[in-house]
Amino acid sequence: MDGMTKAQVDKAEGRDFALGAGPKRPRDAATLMLLDRKGDDILVLMGRRHSSHAFMPGKFVFPGGRTDPSDSRIPVTDSLFPEEEAKLIGTVARGSAARARAIALSAIRETYEEAGLLIGQKGPFATGKADWQGFVEHGVQPSLKPLRFIARAITPPGRVRRFDTRFLSAWRSDVAVELPDGGPTNELEELMWLPLPEARQADIPAITKTILEELEQRLAQDPLLRPGGPVPFYRMIRKRFVREIL
Repeated sequence: MDGMTKAQVDKAEGRDFALGAGPKRPRDAATLMLLDRKGDDILVLMGRRHSSHAFMPGKFVFPGGRTDPSDSRIPVTDSLFPEEEAKLIGTVARGSAARARAIALSAIRETYEEAGLLIGQKGPFATGKADWQGFVEHGVQPSLKPLRFIARAITPPGRVRRFDTRFLSAWRSDVAVELPDGGPTNELEELMWLPLPEARQADIPAITKTILEELEQRLAQDPLLRPGGPVPFYRMIRKRFVREIL
């Protein structure tokens, strides 16, 4: 999508997003590309959004959603690697470390809520926050150490909803508990582990395909996804979609 004009992006995403007039400020969001190795293949977890949703209805997406600032106060057993934390802090207003932490933790929370996968380590965990009671009940201490910052993208203007999304990744081996019936919400259905080439051919938004291509390129250069890798950033500047490196 790099270099596409706004008209070209609108056409490519016409079936992905509901269009709407008026300026809308992008909201902070995070999504998690959870990966697994099966032989020579790398699989990614995706689920289909319900057709009634205004944002990407019926599309296959990664677990994720809008950031809850209060997530920054959730205790964790391990923090982000400094290289990852610095890049995330660079994406938020006034370089707020708390906001960056909330973004990362929201990806972990949404993965539990939408897919029933709890990332962290087994052990006693306590918090009064309702959205995190699954971690309390199943004895999982959330951990930010497994997360890698893969890409960032801001929804172009002219959509009914706009998000400033950070695409993070982790490995299935970082999941402490997998609930057999999925998460407590009904945001996603048809959860599937797809080989990366198959995921790119699924019914996915154009930006999701672009981010999957970025992920494949990064894995080709660094199969272990070590901390501090390059992070592409997609956004609209002067009516043209551009790619930068954070």
